[in-house]
Amino acid sequence: MQYRTLGRSGAVVSSHCLGTMTFGSEADEATSGAILETFVEAGGTFVDTADVYSGGASEEIIGRWLAAHPTEASQVVLATKGRFPMGEGPNDLGLSRRHLRDALDASLRRLGVEHVDLYQMHAWDAVTPLEETLRFLDDAVTAGKISYYGFSNYLGWQLTKAVHTAAAHGWAAPVTLQPQYNLLVRDIEHEVVPASLDAGIGLLPWSPLAGGWLTGKYERDVPPSGATRLGENPQRGMEAWQGRNDDERTWRVVDALREIADARDVSASQVALSWLADRPAVTSVILGARTVEQLSDNLAAADLVLTEDETTRLTEASVPQVDDYPYGTAGVAQRSRKLTGGR
Repeated sequence: MQYRTLGRSGAVVSSHCLGTMTFGSEADEATSGAILETFVEAGGTFVDTADVYSGGASEEIIGRWLAAHPTEASQVVLATKGRFPMGEGPNDLGLSRRHLRDALDASLRRLGVEHVDLYQMHAWDAVTPLEETLRFLDDAVTAGKISYYGFSNYLGWQLTKAVHTAAAHGWAAPVTLQPQYNLLVRDIEHEVVPASLDAGIGLLPWSPLAGGWLTGKYERDVPPSGATRLGENPQRGMEAWQGRNDDERTWRVVDALREIADARDVSASQVALSWLADRPAVTSVILGARTVEQLSDNLAAADLVLTEDETTRLTEASVPQVDDYPYGTAGVAQRSRKLTGGR
């Protein structure tokens, strides 16, 4: 396992993070505990959850495991999130001081801790003034309830505005951003990645295997079946089967993954994860697993170093499809210039 600083902070985390959205839903408590133990034994130190995961059950399971494993718990860098509804009332969601106060305290109770290392805003809130959210987070840092804070699913301009607003008021600065990022979802490279690099923000990619598409287990024009996420629900959100199956780019990427994996005698998942962990601004890749076997395979990616040719092949196969402007060739040309000048 490799280790990196958590964005522009002094905290050190493992280059692969354990995502726990499956805890309490797709993984029962016994399986969740085994997953945690496997992750820690492999050198993992970074655990990510959220209040909304399984309606709070994920945090509760983690809290009981931490209490039962104090030695291991002392090395865990713990992250959770707040923003989405945890009740039916109008103040049971959002990034207002009112909701975040209750949400953070509830998360601390479920986790059985007095503070969390990283508290993340799970999504942008267009209703709450940004200053209100950032002032609450600064107060939470001062009170010792959180060590650092970050965001999830923010756009580039939203991240940049938050960074500069915090700086203007002298408040604690954000250190991380958690976006969806993988070989099939690379559009964040247009704005979010540059904004993160500019601010020293560490990226924590979620869905690094694109909901299973990058494991190599799906076949062209063969609808999935059985005990997989798409097998159980082919229309599952952004991962839906038909749209990606019909996209030729999907199969260019999958074919490249399979060929590299076969040549290296590793899994396609490991190749996809290794490519992502080495992208600019990435601090730690979030691994979500339903079983110990899935996690063990994914963790092996920490020891896989792709060659320059392999990285280039994957990068070229997965180039996002964009129009000429503003992210295509014509737009990029307007944002660069020759050092020699002239026409």
